[in-house]
Amino acid sequence: MGSEFMPKFNSGGLLSAVVQHAETGEILMVAFMDREALDKTRDTRLAHFHSRSRGRLWMKGETSGNVLRVQQILVDCDQDALVLKALPQGPACHTGARSCFYRALDDDALRPIA
Repeated sequence: MGSEFMPKFNSGGLLSAVVQHAETGEILMVAFMDREALDKTRDTRLAHFHSRSRGRLWMKGETSGNVLRVQQILVDCDQDALVLKALPQGPACHTGARSCFYRALDDDALRPIA
């Protein structure tokens, strides 16, 4: 329960980051951060992540303009996961949806939610 920030990255050098709307509490997305993404996010207050598919750093909104302005970073008890409380500048999901969590599981089917 110390006060020193010592993030615990997994064997691939990543940790999970849940992005939550800073005002509404809505979960917007989940992504992975490596040391570079975490440092860049802390420096700029704009959300940066590690793209596993591209194998590189990316800033959310770098092409769309839909950036996430980070207001607060919460650290879990094991320091291996983060919650980024952010204000989105447009949709958070690459599909254009407000949140990446725009469907609910209904039996074995995905049902869009409002």
